[in-house]
Amino acid sequence: MDVRQIGVEEELFLVDPASRRLVAASDRAADPDSPGEVEQELFLQQVEIQTGPHRDLAALDADLRAARQQAALAADATGTRLAATAAPVMSDAGGETTPKQRYDTMTTRFGQVGRTALVCGMHVHVDVRDDDEAVAVVDGLRPWLPLVLALSANSPFNLGADTGYASWRAQVWDAWPSAGPVEPFGSPDAYRRAVEALIASGAALDEGMIYLDARLARRFPTVEVRVADVCTDREDAVVVAAVVRALVDLCARQRGGEPDAEPWRVELLRAARWRASRDGLAGSLIDPVSRRTVAAAEAIGTLLDAIEPALEANGDTAVVRDGVARLLRQGDGAQRQRAAAGADTDLSAVVDDVVRRTRPS
Repeated sequence: MDVRQIGVEEELFLVDPASRRLVAASDRAADPDSPGEVEQELFLQQVEIQTGPHRDLAALDADLRAARQQAALAADATGTRLAATAAPVMSDAGGETTPKQRYDTMTTRFGQVGRTALVCGMHVHVDVRDDDEAVAVVDGLRPWLPLVLALSANSPFNLGADTGYASWRAQVWDAWPSAGPVEPFGSPDAYRRAVEALIASGAALDEGMIYLDARLARRFPTVEVRVADVCTDREDAVVVAAVVRALVDLCARQRGGEPDAEPWRVELLRAARWRASRDGLAGSLIDPVSRRTVAAAEAIGTLLDAIEPALEANGDTAVVRDGVARLLRQGDGAQRQRAAAGADTDLSAVVDDVVRRTRPS
């Protein structure tokens, strides 16, 4: 396959520039007559944007910039501002469900799990040849995805408190019964049977609620990777997308093989995900090859070494190497939010910084 196309979906908050709290305004910011542009999400305090598919990272970045610009202007028209952070920073009364039948059904069936899922992620779509390759990729990605989460970690604060986590969004999202890491599927038929069984059990309304860390996309010939926090800085989002594309290349080449012959147990995958959610790039991570708990920089080094051939083939080496070096040097999104908060934990300063960095320059 030639260089695979990638696309990005981002969920973003709408905040009041004075109070810095979330505002239920997506019904005014989103345009129901223009699907694929600024769209509504589960809560009225959120909007969703998406790019088209691109092979070139510069084109992806330009498309994401344009999408954010459009969403920022739509937010401005409602008196709100766009904020790319993965959990609500300030104390809020809670999410207000978007009045659609699907969302009402979700919050009725899943109760508090649905009512408290007020978080924002970034989903990366990557081209695959067919369902056989897609399932091989989904199986092979499993031990690498915690490192993608660590690179994107951007939700240390939630509802006015420091959670002690780099990605609180990941903790919230894992409460959905159809979310998280899974056993390897092995074949498209086995994948479809598992999806059908989840839906039949009531753990998901339909295929759109299959919230696995990586899944076969419903509408596109892609694998959709769903572990990342939304990134405040657009350049970080592009780096994460490029890393995901290279991992898809790696796993497609291995055709479902993992870093070694011994299958990863789900409980170890959950431990690796928890570690990434707690520490981000600031502490320790589980190395996907040695399976040891090591310094984050060492685990990320293992990742970069593994995907180096794919990065070179895609022309992404400089962007990813420079971007990862910047993240390790300056800190992930969670570290930067805590730095903005300062010793006095000034959450207004955090929101102001996020809003400033979200808006396209």
